[in-house]
Amino acid sequence: MLLLPAALLLLAQPLAPPYRADLEAGHYLKVQAEADSRLRLNAGDAQALAAKSQALSSFQRFSEALPLAQQAVALDPHLADAHLALGLAKAGEAIRQRSLSSLRPALGAVDDFRAATEDDPSLGTAWMSLGLAYEMLPGLLGGSTRKALQCAAHLRRVAPAHGDLLQGLILVEEEKWREAEPFFGHALILAPQDPEVVAQYLDALDQRATRKALGDAEANRRLLAEATRLLPNVRTSARGVAAISDAFLNGGQPENAWKVLQDHLDQVDAPSLLRLQMGKVAARAGLHRAEGLTALDQVLREPLEGGSAGTIGAWWRKGQILAALGRKAEARRAAQEALRLDPKHRGAEKLLEDLS
Repeated sequence: MLLLPAALLLLAQPLAPPYRADLEAGHYLKVQAEADSRLRLNAGDAQALAAKSQALSSFQRFSEALPLAQQAVALDPHLADAHLALGLAKAGEAIRQRSLSSLRPALGAVDDFRAATEDDPSLGTAWMSLGLAYEMLPGLLGGSTRKALQCAAHLRRVAPAHGDLLQGLILVEEEKWREAEPFFGHALILAPQDPEVVAQYLDALDQRATRKALGDAEANRRLLAEATRLLPNVRTSARGVAAISDAFLNGGQPENAWKVLQDHLDQVDAPSLLRLQMGKVAARAGLHRAEGLTALDQVLREPLEGGSAGTIGAWWRKGQILAALGRKAEARRAAQEALRLDPKHRGAEKLLEDLS
């Protein structure tokens, strides 16, 4: 009987929507598998449709993600996760199209993100997506730094570290590194083990505006120092370790970029992402090409976790390595495969031109 009040109290708490924790943690393969299992039992499960759509968008399979999100919204017009899924699919496809014809879905994505925040103000990913969309869109198309900063303020109430992170990202886009830096610092204090915070901060350090403010030498010094400092906090996160590797690579230490991947391959939650990063290091730095090619071949044989350059990036990097090894026919086929998946992939287009 003593357990009854606690049990009743637990039942009285609002349940967190399913899938959100795994989506926020980047466990997209798990989400897709669980959503598929639910949909086999009930094809009209709006939450499962929305979750699967978000997972597919992380794999850059936007044309498959979009109809699932549309179906989820039709089934439950006030499901925040469904509106978020719809916005992510539209925005992803707009970015991939890279043309004036893609502006309409990009604007529609803003409406979807806004609807998601209205239906559930606690949905942090929606606030982050809406804030970035406002910042990235030109003013004539509804972009607004003021609105983006308002999103950061809303997000700070829901997830303080991510609110500071968003404000830092917005200020970097505005070429205000000195103002952005304290927000990144506070986000890292609040969430030192959050791979999203670590990855976005290190990426911001390498942005053009930051390098302009600090100078290349100081930016590289900071990248290397911060990568070394932050590595212990994210050593089991593939996204975090890949970001550390990128920092070493961009900071001028490609051998350390490779070593950190080797050292943590057996420790991280998604080894496929580190193998993909191995291919990137091998392609860009010209180091360990044979091992990088082996890693990419494994990536292309096995399920690849989302939230990365994905299968398209794997084919592109494979083509670059093959070209450097003088295996031009194979390199051409790899570039063509990348372009089959994304006909406007600039890196694959350039590789094919170089091979011709």
